[in-house]
Amino acid sequence: MDYQLILDVVLSLIAVFMAIVLHEIAHGYVAFRLGDPTAKSRGRLTLNPLAHVDLVGTILVPVSLILVRLLFNFAAPVFGWAKPVPINPTYFKRPLRGMLYVALAGPGSNLSLALGTAIIGQLIFLAIPDGVLHRATGFGGNLMEAVFFFLSAFILYNLVLAAFNLIPIPPLDGSRILMYFLPPQGRRFLVSIERYGFIILVALLYLGALTPVFAGVQSLWRVLIGREWYSLLFF
Repeated sequence: MDYQLILDVVLSLIAVFMAIVLHEIAHGYVAFRLGDPTAKSRGRLTLNPLAHVDLVGTILVPVSLILVRLLFNFAAPVFGWAKPVPINPTYFKRPLRGMLYVALAGPGSNLSLALGTAIIGQLIFLAIPDGVLHRATGFGGNLMEAVFFFLSAFILYNLVLAAFNLIPIPPLDGSRILMYFLPPQGRRFLVSIERYGFIILVALLYLGALTPVFAGVQSLWRVLIGREWYSLLFF
């Protein structure tokens, strides 16, 4: 049994679950600050993952993609989703602008988490003597590798979630952001295709139209963790 693979899968799942849950909490929190109590009243402003889990989006899809990535060394983009936080824009003084802020909160939180985690990881990296960092063995070495693997995974999945959700196809956040800047007929068009949004996204993924997006995310991730951190994990 490959215990290292099992550990990598578990750490990856924890990282992606955290990124997804915090994304949804950010939506609900901003909505609450703008006057909408719906998410709070339904118990969705909580770090308890059970309140946000969607069987397909939070478990089956991420687990499958992580296994493909680790087992076959294939750079499959890992993403997922939680149960959408309920938002009632009628509580907002300016509903359209309120929905813009709520939509920005999700990807914004993921980008902030990615950057913040990268800074923390780099500070830890600098605090550990070079000799210890690259020559540690036994429990200490395994623990150090696990910590840096988790931090790097958390950065990557936050970047992927931010980029994926900024795609302007409903019901993703990018469509809500775009809707604010469109004339009424453009908004009506986005609403009319929302029922086909998942099919459109699957088609774009299958056709490779989103490959440049995920390649850009991968490049940014490698910049954030740096060459030495990357080599610690993969060499």
